[in-house]
Amino acid sequence: MAKTVQQVAELGNKVLDQVGRAVVGKRPVLEMVMASVLAGGHILFEDNPGLGKTLIARSMAEVLGFDFKRIQFTPDLLPGDITGGYIFNRAENRFELRQGPVFANLILADEINRASPKTQSALLEAMQEGRVTLEGDTMTLPEPFLVMATQNPIEYEGTFPLPEAQLDRFMIKLSLGYPTLEEEKQIIQKRRERGQDEVSLERLSSSREILAMRQVVEQVFIDPDLEEYIARIVQETRKDRRVAVGASPRGSLAFLKMARAHAALQGRDFVLPDDIKGYAVPVLSHRVILQPEYWMSRGAAVNIVGEILNGVPVPVLKGA
Repeated sequence: MAKTVQQVAELGNKVLDQVGRAVVGKRPVLEMVMASVLAGGHILFEDNPGLGKTLIARSMAEVLGFDFKRIQFTPDLLPGDITGGYIFNRAENRFELRQGPVFANLILADEINRASPKTQSALLEAMQEGRVTLEGDTMTLPEPFLVMATQNPIEYEGTFPLPEAQLDRFMIKLSLGYPTLEEEKQIIQKRRERGQDEVSLERLSSSREILAMRQVVEQVFIDPDLEEYIARIVQETRKDRRVAVGASPRGSLAFLKMARAHAALQGRDFVLPDDIKGYAVPVLSHRVILQPEYWMSRGAAVNIVGEILNGVPVPVLKGA
């Protein structure tokens, strides 16, 4: 099922248009979500309740033709509730595997920071390696496999902050923000016209098609000067005096993947500097650990990454 860059862009934009019927006024965020799907990366949504995080995950899964599972993270959630386990079957006198909700194409980990670190770590192997180990047996998860996790930034009581090792496994971190007045009026109007809460969406793709589209993204050309540009931005996060621990090489690779995916969605088989600049904050803001004096300053990581990006010279491509 070989595809061209133009076919990837056409199908990708059809998917965005279809999801946009349910999620009003968030096209830039949806484009980043779609780019992450094509890049094969997990997404962390950090925003206030009721802004459409769950709706985006469910709508994307429906339109892409993914098997979708939702896990509500709570303090009493156990690792086995995510991965599953072996249950004794009395009728057949043997143990049989009951697969957990992690065995799906798209997992919504809702309020992931409400579960204990032990339960959070159950996702680590799955997110990084696409497999789960139960009782010594290693099982491969379905492909593609994506985790979309949510967390509430304003409520800290009864939560367990995600450790840096797990944060690093999310390719991008996104925030939706409140809708504008016109968008909110449109949301109300569409709900009234539908006469029901659910939005009927058309399935436009399949797991197999998404894997084929990922192969196209892997062929998108990136100039060596742009690879150096990525490396310089990431290196600067390690030198800034306000940053205790800078971004890891996984951040550099996330930059590369997201830039290629974004270029493909635009119908290009080559990367431009803007493809990189647009993803600096989503890719790096959750990967930098700030000095203690900046911990209580909301948005400090975003501002610092923005300043770093502005301070790194943009390469001029030959023939551009």
